[in-house]
This record gives sequence, structure tokens and C-alpha cells, in this order.
Amino acid sequence: MLRFINELPTDFPIGGIHCIPVFDNGNLMMVWDREEKVLTTIGGRLERNESLQDGLEREVLEEAGIELSDKRIPFASWFWQETKGYTIYYLAQVKNFVDMPKGFEKTGYVIMNFETAIEMIKKIEGREERIEIIKRAGIIVGQLDEEGNSR
Repeated sequence: MLRFINELPTDFPIGGIHCIPVFDNGNLMMVWDREEKVLTTIGGRLERNESLQDGLEREVLEEAGIELSDKRIPFASWFWQETKGYTIYYLAQVKNFVDMPKGFEKTGYVIMNFETAIEMIKKIEGREERIEIIKRAGIIVGQLDEEGNSR
């Protein structure tokens, strides 16, 4: 179940971390999931004893070859009923691109504006919860108005 948050949940463990990286010009980055054939946010499961911030930094490096600035805002959570745990979604400012060591998961990324991201998700898969996450992120960073349209 998707919820928009201002604080991290404490009632159940956090087992996953996702991110919507945003550039200085207001564009965002998403990655292509080869297995599911969808455009998705960057992230995955936390490793044993890994902090949220360390997990976030690892995932963006592995999947997109970027580093994030310290400006990171948790804004959404997804509760997994079957595992009784959360995935947390962060909005984060991109610091820079980095050379990736061989063997990481990079599957390809797309940099676009928020409106285009929503249209692409609708066309490729239509998952309402992913669309809602992108809309909320776009509103927070000032790239979309409350109806989900560009400003």
C-alpha cells in the first residue's frame, strides 16, 4: 500500500529503498528494468546491517552510475503486507555521474521531465502507484502542479 510520508515509519522494518534522482534543471532519472520490461525508480533491497543512506548510495551507483548530494527527502512508502516491511522512496539531488566498476547492474537510464516520465509509464505499463509516486515527486520539486501538469 502506497502512502505519502513526512517521516520514516517505525511500526515495521524498512527493507527496501528507492529514489527519484533530480538534476539541477528539474529533470529526473529513471532506469529500465530488463526483467520486468518497465521504466522504474532506482532502488532495491537493503543488505544486512546496511543503513538507508548507504543502501541508497549503493543502489544509485549500481543501477545508474550516479552519486547523490546530501539533499534527500523521504516522501513515500510502500508497505509490503506479505513481508510486513516497507520500501521507502526518496527524492534526491544528483551530485554527479561516476565511472562504474564492471559487474554492476546498469541496465540503462532515461533522463526526462516529470510529465514525460508519467506519459512513458502510462504507455509502457500503466501502474497507477508508480505514476502517483512520480506525480508527488514532481509536485515536491516544483515541476508539476497538483493536477500533475507541468508548471
